[in-house]
Amino acid sequence: MPRLEPYKKTLDYSYCLGVFPSLKLLEYRPSAAMRLLLHSEGMDSEGVGRLRERCAALGVREETADKILRRESRKDNCFAALVFGKYEAALDPQRPHVVLHHISDSGNLGTIIRACLGFGIRDIAIIRPCVDAFEPHTLRASMGAFFAVNARMYASFEDYRRAYPEHTLFPFMLDGAIPLDEAVRGRPPLYALVFGNEASGLPPEFARMGQSVFIPQGEEIDSLNLAVAVSVGVYAFTR
Repeated sequence: MPRLEPYKKTLDYSYCLGVFPSLKLLEYRPSAAMRLLLHSEGMDSEGVGRLRERCAALGVREETADKILRRESRKDNCFAALVFGKYEAALDPQRPHVVLHHISDSGNLGTIIRACLGFGIRDIAIIRPCVDAFEPHTLRASMGAFFAVNARMYASFEDYRRAYPEHTLFPFMLDGAIPLDEAVRGRPPLYALVFGNEASGLPPEFARMGQSVFIPQGEEIDSLNLAVAVSVGVYAFTR
């Protein structure tokens, strides 16, 4: 088998670290699984046993790879990982979307994906330049939710908009025109919630796209963390 390289964005495969995220990968994207990596000290784990059984049924090769697991996880207690081929998902045109414009933090992206799945949004557009959605720590932060959603990267917001022109846009901005509760009352069945970069937010021109929204907050803070803002917005719209 080919030697497994340290993860980098240009590889056509990535590492799903941890037992629970790996089980989610096998549940939602089994055809992407390529190799099961196991730690010699975790063979007696119940979760590892489930992974081995499922991989055996799928014909996925397993191997003991303590050094690779330590290298990719940067921890000593990662007992399993799946090597999987990167794939391109398609967004469902008949469901609401979340659009992330120039997101730059892998932890934020993983947390956002997990929150979106928990609140019922399964289609996420990620606009470049952006953090690598397939980076192992992004996947780990999502706790496997990444494999249950359709996440797709676009070269520009215009590319996304050309693909889905029917979605009503709700850009979330600190100087948005209406508060969140008002936006929710008038929401159509097909919409896209748009959020900007952690540091700079959305560019001013987004205020002229669709209906801009702000989340009311106290004066003691200047803004919410992006993952928190997305969670609040998605929860409100899906309820």
